[in-house]
Amino acid sequence: MQTLTPFLRKVLIADAAISGTAGIAMIGGADLTHALLGLPSALLFWAGVSLIPFIATLVMVIRAGAAPAALIVTIIALNFVWVAASLFVAFGPIFAPTLIGQLFVCAQAATVFLFAELQVIGLRRTGRVAA
Repeated sequence: MQTLTPFLRKVLIADAAISGTAGIAMIGGADLTHALLGLPSALLFWAGVSLIPFIATLVMVIRAGAAPAALIVTIIALNFVWVAASLFVAFGPIFAPTLIGQLFVCAQAATVFLFAELQVIGLRRTGRVAA
């Protein structure tokens, strides 16, 4: 069990807050934004719903102040998977988002990528503290 460094804890808090805000926006705004973004309402809604267990996990880790390194690695991996899936949605053959939709998806993917990178840095710092 690794104790969270203040840096990693702050990154996880920010990830939970931004993910929570994005999830609420996607769930609540799916029917309002699908035409503007060129993405199906169901995709937006269920993407928002899929964030709920992720956010719950982040909150549990933050509250505990410690977590197995494997759990932090899993959180990081899920963030990278989200980025890859987002790029597939923006540029893959299945969906046809508008330019605004592509910009929206890429902006949130870039934010998630930043969180993943900061979490990698935080995990490395945690490793140094524990050693």
